[in-house]
Amino acid sequence: MDLGIRGRRALVCASSKGLGRACAFSLAREGVEVTLVARTPGPLEGTAEEIRAATGVRVTTVAADITTASGRRAALAACPEPDILVNNAGGPPPGDFRDWTREDWIAALEANMLTPIELIKATVDGMIARRFGRIVNITSSAVKAPIDVLGLSNGARAGLTGFVAGLARKTVRHNVTINNLLPGPFETERLQATLAHTAKVAGKSVEEVREERMRANPAGRFGDPWEFGELCAYLCSAQAGYITGQNILIDGGAYPGTF
Repeated sequence: MDLGIRGRRALVCASSKGLGRACAFSLAREGVEVTLVARTPGPLEGTAEEIRAATGVRVTTVAADITTASGRRAALAACPEPDILVNNAGGPPPGDFRDWTREDWIAALEANMLTPIELIKATVDGMIARRFGRIVNITSSAVKAPIDVLGLSNGARAGLTGFVAGLARKTVRHNVTINNLLPGPFETERLQATLAHTAKVAGKSVEEVREERMRANPAGRFGDPWEFGELCAYLCSAQAGYITGQNILIDGGAYPGTF
């Protein structure tokens, strides 16, 4: 299926590893020029080279922290008129809310709510003027089913979800869609950190906790990041112009609700 986005430009945040990397790869395979943003130059350049070799598309890299104002300026200087924006940032650490300070909460809101909003603000009017835009926010399945040890993430990502719900209905008439992708457990470094925390609290081995989590998922496994990337690419496609303001779970069926 040709997604109709060859030659488009995408800004993909936190894209040297994990789900962001998978999204960048899937977009590049569709012929999209990608600008990758991540904090660590080594993995960032490694991913860029892999994408270039695999797809032949133009890849630009920005070594910066997208959760800072200076990082966002650098990213937008490298890709000032993206047709596609994939918002992503590492989630805050797990823990007990009794241990979190106000500064912890501000940091979580800055990374997982305010940064995406700032990037949307900086790019959405250009998308409207060009009559094409696709914005995908990588949030979490915890927006639908909160995870107790991820309270910082639960709160910040739910705030972003509420903001997007209103804006997405105003931009769609201009062929600019805004959607949220809600990953469940995927084989990423973030998952490993969460498993390690859970194992420590429970007094179990990481492998034991890992096996328990996989057995509890209806799919009997964790997700492959490539599955996530392909769904992201479809939401960015020409064919997805009638999908907006949605929270799309990709979690192996773990969420038990009807809605």
